[in-house]
Amino acid sequence: MSALPGARALRTPNALAGIALVLGASACFSALDTTTKYVSASVPLLMALWFRYFFQAAATTLVVVPLRGRTIWRTRRLAWHLLRGLLLLTSSLLAFASLRYMPVGEFTAIVMITPLAVTVLAATHLKEHVSPLRWLLVAGGFAGTLVIIRPGAETFGWSSLLPLALVASNASFQVLTSKLARTEDPVTMHLYTGWTGTLLSALALPYVWTSLPNGWLWACLCFMGLMATVGHFMLILAYYRAPAATLTPYLYSQIGFAMLGGWLVFSHMPDTLSLAGIGMIAVCGAAGAWLTVRERRAAGAA
Repeated sequence: MSALPGARALRTPNALAGIALVLGASACFSALDTTTKYVSASVPLLMALWFRYFFQAAATTLVVVPLRGRTIWRTRRLAWHLLRGLLLLTSSLLAFASLRYMPVGEFTAIVMITPLAVTVLAATHLKEHVSPLRWLLVAGGFAGTLVIIRPGAETFGWSSLLPLALVASNASFQVLTSKLARTEDPVTMHLYTGWTGTLLSALALPYVWTSLPNGWLWACLCFMGLMATVGHFMLILAYYRAPAATLTPYLYSQIGFAMLGGWLVFSHMPDTLSLAGIGMIAVCGAAGAWLTVRERRAAGAA
């Protein structure tokens, strides 16, 4: 990113600009999920997944490589990049499968417990200290998830567990990302992740490729790729403008955008219990972000 025109301006601290970019990215991701659910009824899952990755990887390469040159591909941790790409592909596959069976709003809310799951991984695998209050917020977030999926209820099925598997793979992806980010160029990480997903999903194309009945579905696939590309780019720009602790609470706006998309496209609104679970997840997640800010300020003051 440092070679992009105006990169110095992008790094200028501006909390309001960062928040606006995060809100824009959240809207893009919600549009991606809503469109994914729409096309999943007509397009094979792996075909749609490949198209989403290929669009993003090709667009990023066409923009970045002419500006940074072939040196952008250099890395001493190729295996870790490939593992990171595999984890994200797994997360995307689980997301596409989940959206085939679940409403967009409820799905998004469950996925938003990922930061809380990262807390658990940090405590168990990285041996980081986690305060009792943060553990309480983790428990609250997972309780909200149980309220949404309701084990034992008539509406509960095996598909309700897909988002939980997604949270596990996504949390692992986030932890690996934080470790690689200490030494690797973010653009290099982004390129390897995109092309890993593209090439691995391409292995299934000969078995799943099918002709689409109309141009509208092709337009939807292109829209999915566009929303993924623009959303990730806006998120990168946001983190150039403001620290993660400032922006994280606003990521939960994606739940609201997802509920809006589900209502506009599928005429679906969560029931009362689901709304309660969604609220628990949003409150616990936002409180966790606020606690991070407070802990960092206390550490800085010490």
